[in-house]
Amino acid sequence: MLLRPGRRCRVAAGVILGVSAAYNTAGAADTSKVMGNIEVAAGEQSGDVSTVNGSIRIGENAVVGSAQTVNGSISLARQARATALETVNGSIELAAQARVSGAVHTVNGRLSLADGAEVGGALVNVSGAIRVAAAHVGGGIDTVSGGMDVRKSGGWSLSFGSEDVPRIVIGPGTVVGGTLNFERKVSLYVSDRATIGPVRGATVVKYSGARPPD
Repeated sequence: MLLRPGRRCRVAAGVILGVSAAYNTAGAADTSKVMGNIEVAAGEQSGDVSTVNGSIRIGENAVVGSAQTVNGSISLARQARATALETVNGSIELAAQARVSGAVHTVNGRLSLADGAEVGGALVNVSGAIRVAAAHVGGGIDTVSGGMDVRKSGGWSLSFGSEDVPRIVIGPGTVVGGTLNFERKVSLYVSDRATIGPVRGATVVKYSGARPPD
């Protein structure tokens, strides 16, 4: 999928390091549709799954190859595993301990990783909120006009839209090992209990407590 060009907000690789291997689905049948949802039941194993107009739901402890749709959301239940996730118009959600060995991409949609979720590749969207709780992202976080909420504790979240000035929040307990590189204007809030690396293209606004001011 080619994402449209634009000025991006990028958190470099190494934000919260995660290590994931590709999942072996050799011999499992692929599933493909043009219309309709796809659901992989809990504990099942499948090859690649794809649909054009419909959502994809991967059940608890299920294992699949890649999951792709155009108009629809993708969700991985607790401890589900996939190689890569991609949609154009829809959200992508990983429940606790869900794992994706490769990249997670959406163009217009929210990205949400619950506690213990892992993404080995990049986490990418053009517009829509990005929420990372106590999760692991190995390939960096990249957005054009979405906001980000990156934090160690998954106790609460903010809802961000496609704002003119994206709101970036680095919450208490978060450790950012790489450079925070912003190629457009953002509002960057960093907890006084977070540890971050170099910042380029933005001014840090420090805050105390569980959340920054509205």
